[in-house]
Amino acid sequence: EGVVYVASPLRFESHAEPHGLLIIWLGTYKVATPSVKLGIEPTVRLDQDNEPQPDGVLLIPESAGGQSTLSEDDYIEGAPELVAEIAASSVANDLHDKKKAYRRNGVQEYIVWQIFENQLDWFSLQQGEYVPLAADGNGIVQSQVFPGLWLSVPDLLAGNMTRVLTVLQEGLNSAEHADFVQRLSGQL
Repeated sequence: EGVVYVASPLRFESHAEPHGLLIIWLGTYKVATPSVKLGIEPTVRLDQDNEPQPDGVLLIPESAGGQSTLSEDDYIEGAPELVAEIAASSVANDLHDKKKAYRRNGVQEYIVWQIFENQLDWFSLQQGEYVPLAADGNGIVQSQVFPGLWLSVPDLLAGNMTRVLTVLQEGLNSAEHADFVQRLSGQL
């Protein structure tokens, strides 16, 4: 939105550690889905007024039908399919200005892990608005953009990464994920 934010120093338990856990989850998905790209804190040139550096992004390469590109100087231009943010001191910015910019520019899914509130919101862009993705009865949320990207939200919030990765593996074993991998590899 044309505003420069100076990031606070990053604390360990309220940012670095949860960031690491989120990247373990996203990284495991990326390993099992070779055509997608994972980035940590990349500069994203959304538009002429917004160049955020989200904590994590998953994107589909342009050659496989993705909506963002890599510039000649190696920056993401346009909206990655998924953006994830760890929000401790930045929660107001992450849930307001950044959320608006991501929505307006077409980021299809936006995850905000609010550390102090012990809450994770996963939004899906539907008809130009962000709608929370509903968890099933076990607290599992499934990506609408990345088939097989499943998250047990209660387990992530509790730090139970064994269960988080078990649930993700169930998603990776799904027919939808296999079809997605096949579809992406056929388009490259």
